[in-house]
Amino acid sequence: MSTPLAPVKVAILGPGTVGSEVVRLLTQEAGDLAARVGAPLEIIGVYVRDTSKDRGPHLPPALLTSDASALVAQADVVVELMGGIEPARTLILEAIASGASVVTANKALVAAHGPELYEAADAANVDLYFEAAVAGAIPLVRPVRESLAGDHITRILGIVNGTTNYILDEMTRRGLDYDVALKQAQELGYAEADPTADVEGHDAAAKAAILASLAFHQRVALDDVYCEGISAITADDVIAARETRQVIKLLAIAERTGGGVTVRVHPALVGEDHPLAGVHGAFNAVFIEAESAGGLMFYGQGAGGTPTASAVLGDIVSVARHKATGGKGPLESNYAVHEVLPIDAAQTRYCIRMAVEDRPGVLAAVAAVFQEHGVGIEIVRQVPGQTHAGLILSTYAAPERDLRATVEGLRASDAVAEIKSVLRIEGE
Repeated sequence: MSTPLAPVKVAILGPGTVGSEVVRLLTQEAGDLAARVGAPLEIIGVYVRDTSKDRGPHLPPALLTSDASALVAQADVVVELMGGIEPARTLILEAIASGASVVTANKALVAAHGPELYEAADAANVDLYFEAAVAGAIPLVRPVRESLAGDHITRILGIVNGTTNYILDEMTRRGLDYDVALKQAQELGYAEADPTADVEGHDAAAKAAILASLAFHQRVALDDVYCEGISAITADDVIAARETRQVIKLLAIAERTGGGVTVRVHPALVGEDHPLAGVHGAFNAVFIEAESAGGLMFYGQGAGGTPTASAVLGDIVSVARHKATGGKGPLESNYAVHEVLPIDAAQTRYCIRMAVEDRPGVLAAVAAVFQEHGVGIEIVRQVPGQTHAGLILSTYAAPERDLRATVEGLRASDAVAEIKSVLRIEGE
């Protein structure tokens, strides 16, 4: 009979919604998890700032400690669920230096300091796993980093923020104004009291930087990601989209473009028949296009304590198995040297809503601006107005720089009274 393996010591940093679910699952599923790992998993402590606060039945006082450094020094696996940059970064580096593998759900930290953490983990011969940092419960990091490692990914297109998807979905399906939909999202716990990171696209941008780095085998910094949020989207934008059988989604897009790569986050119109249009509520969905595999779609819950804990537990099992029985996960792959291009180099389409002077020759004047900048008009719709006539124009694909120049030319034209909105069209 083989000798039982020693328990793998697990430290949890952060007692929030996800952290408490991780502790609950580690406790309740201890037998199954031990069988999958090959050794028992022992929770040696949970770091909290205030040990006197009641944390509920899944976090007994005996597990709580306010000394994070002492806790990580004793662990085989450190699970960081605190969020933010510091002290999470320092504690992860301390854990790695002490020989512990790390599991984190911290997308802001991985996006901003991923290279530093990768290098430290590689030097210490330990694992750094972060499946829950990108799309909650959806297995996405591992397929991109491992399953598609032999392929060439050309494009990633997806909804990676559940808060903004919920808000836009409520505006679309129930006709709510942005402020009303945001307040509802806050009341349901989908949005924070300060929703800036979500609604201005910063959360999605961090996830896009991580995915692009993995997909294109090079380091893509958070500053390389063009970021535009949804706070300027109006009910009129939603109505206009519906009239053209489209919906508005906040998309993260990473793609190979003109000898380099572009990474961007912004609202965009997608056709009602596109699968992303049917992603409702706080769900996420990501399309990956690869040269050999073709198109792949990943769909599921992108947030929430239990769904995110599922992804964290998957990482814990992987790194704990390596600790118990030997082995190591994949190293950082950053051999590629594609230039990370600004959004001006991206190929996209615009839908422009404008008010124009109601007089002869206006359409010709508008068309001349498009011709001047080499942008083709695919569809023109006229909308009656009381003071000015309304025009909605959809373009053919063109470089972003030319599309922007066209919009500026329209703003300067005597024929145009107002540019009401500009939205990109994606997914076609």
